[in-house]
Amino acid sequence: MGKNKLKKFADMESFSHVFQTTTKEVLDGALFPLKGKWHSNFFHNNNPIVLELGCGKGEYTVGQALRNSEKNYIGVDIKGSRMWTGAKQSIENNLSNVAFVRTDIHHLPHFFDEGEIDEIWITFPDPQMKKCRKRLTSTLFLNTYRQVMKEMGVIHLKTDSNFLYTYTDALVKLNQLEVLVNTDNLYASPYGTQSPLDLKTYYEQQWLARGIDIKYLAFRLPSNTVLVEPEIDIPYDTYRSFGREGRSNLKLG
Repeated sequence: MGKNKLKKFADMESFSHVFQTTTKEVLDGALFPLKGKWHSNFFHNNNPIVLELGCGKGEYTVGQALRNSEKNYIGVDIKGSRMWTGAKQSIENNLSNVAFVRTDIHHLPHFFDEGEIDEIWITFPDPQMKKCRKRLTSTLFLNTYRQVMKEMGVIHLKTDSNFLYTYTDALVKLNQLEVLVNTDNLYASPYGTQSPLDLKTYYEQQWLARGIDIKYLAFRLPSNTVLVEPEIDIPYDTYRSFGREGRSNLKLG
């Protein structure tokens, strides 16, 4: 392991707004002290709490927090070395409405109590075209989310993947979930200039530079309905992420 990555891991251990719990601690049922107490014991306000799942470098988490001090933002990811970037930026910007949790998304109920979360953002996840249960908008994950969300909390999906967008759109329609926004070309729609949708991550800029439209779907999630998977054949996405050399040749905004 490189020295730079080791330093990042050491930093993460010292950051007071970063929380890391081992899988063993979760499975053993160890009490997470902030569960049900994020408002009172960490953020010290009653503002809505917004999660970004698979936050990577935390670009959306930090970007939203910089723009809106009236909400609290928590980035969740399993990759600590990536999360370090957002954690460091939030310190440099003196943000008191940001936290990061390093964990598997399946373990959200270990960290958050029922009704504690107002919104969830899922930004450019792996579409998992071959494994439905791994899709972050599958019924399996939606049932996990509603263990921690308020009744009719909002799920935001922002994606380059036509496969994942089509799948999620079909699931939402089949289960008659309340749709707030649905567009298969965000930046050609009126919503593309609105905050925070106009925030563009590094990887999002790559998709746009390649001429790939960004899709966005926002819907409300009820707490007690039985969710059903759609039976639908969807063409696979035909493109792949570029390697380092391919990325370097793109002209990003």
